[in-house]
Amino acid sequence: MDQRISRRKFVQTSAGVVAAGALLGKRAFAAPRPFKIGFVSPETGPLAPFGETDAFVIDKIRKVIQGGIHSGGTTRKVEILVEDSQSSPNRAAEVAAKLIKSDNIDLMAAAGTPDTVNPVTDQAEINQVPCVSTDTPWEAYYFTRGGTLAKGFDWTYHYNWGSDGIREVFGELVTQVPSNKVVGMLCGDDPDGILWSGPKGGPAAFGAEGFKVVDPGRFLANTNDFSALIAAYKKANAEVLFGNLQFPIFANFWAQAAQQGYKPKIAAISKALLFASSINSLGPRAKYVSTEVWWGPTFPWNSTLTGQSAKQLCDQFEEDAKKQAPQELGLRHGLFEVVLDVVKRAQDPESPASVIDAVRNTKITTIIGPVQWLGTPANPWTKIPVKNVCTTPVVGGQWVPGKKWMYDLVVTANKAYPLIPVQRKLMPMPA
Repeated sequence: MDQRISRRKFVQTSAGVVAAGALLGKRAFAAPRPFKIGFVSPETGPLAPFGETDAFVIDKIRKVIQGGIHSGGTTRKVEILVEDSQSSPNRAAEVAAKLIKSDNIDLMAAAGTPDTVNPVTDQAEINQVPCVSTDTPWEAYYFTRGGTLAKGFDWTYHYNWGSDGIREVFGELVTQVPSNKVVGMLCGDDPDGILWSGPKGGPAAFGAEGFKVVDPGRFLANTNDFSALIAAYKKANAEVLFGNLQFPIFANFWAQAAQQGYKPKIAAISKALLFASSINSLGPRAKYVSTEVWWGPTFPWNSTLTGQSAKQLCDQFEEDAKKQAPQELGLRHGLFEVVLDVVKRAQDPESPASVIDAVRNTKITTIIGPVQWLGTPANPWTKIPVKNVCTTPVVGGQWVPGKKWMYDLVVTANKAYPLIPVQRKLMPMPA
């Protein structure tokens, strides 16, 4: 038998071997698929201030991770897919389902009040997609979704302050100015309003300080006439006003209160008065209104992604955006610190079980403070009240006339978090 091989046969055979080797090489060294993070928050609609810093933060984070993240033994690209809930729970659920079923995300992130967070986390839980959320009181996130003290969730984890923190903050705020200790309750018929008007909310905070609570009842979001509520506060001579509602609703109420001669000594309003963009639109009627402070330039922690202090992050935002840095800046930046830390620690980023295990075992100190869901926290202010939840700092503040900006939000109450310095004492509202 002739063992010789023709030149053509040799070339063909050699080419086949080279081609096969090239294909094998491609398989051996193929880049891993990108890790996809879905993010939902309210960027438009009445809750748009909660999404005011989204574009800035996400652009910043994308630059930090543009070279990829080392995860699962290799470096892989990370994509952040953003959806606007439009301040609508139905829309939030819809875009969350799209991210899960059409975009095939590996991890969900959500923020911006229960109207967005709850429907998004529900979709993640139903579809068994790992999820991290914040920027919603933890009780409103947990119990209204069906969580109990005995049973929590498998796929959704949350960090935020809760009613115990807010009770302490507002209880401390309202005792700083002498008053007749009568509080008018201003809360709508929504998850936040129901929580803060309930026995674990305002009544508990003010009752512990010897205040009498006057509550005319819940009102609908489409209410335009607040005359009955204002009349009730005036009749009771409520020198303290406490509320939790969206800013457009509060602005309407506050204008009618001024027209009808209701001027409390203290106006401590949650949610509506968090943002400078909202405060500035009130003009002189915003002077000395009070609210909770979730984050600000005096918070003592640094970013795990950039090393920036809270003040440095605020300064960068104000230089780039040409407007005042809101509280949401820290919350959004901190959220991506958490989710990217999860990506880094996931042993198999393409396995939902591995990703949720990394979520569960999170232990990180972000620019807004520590986040941890298992074990015993290494500090006295982080608590794990139920499965799937850990708490974050909240202090009390007041809007005062500023130098660079129309108003500045300064810390006036820090009893639970002395690491966050008090900047001044609470001032009474103008008579």
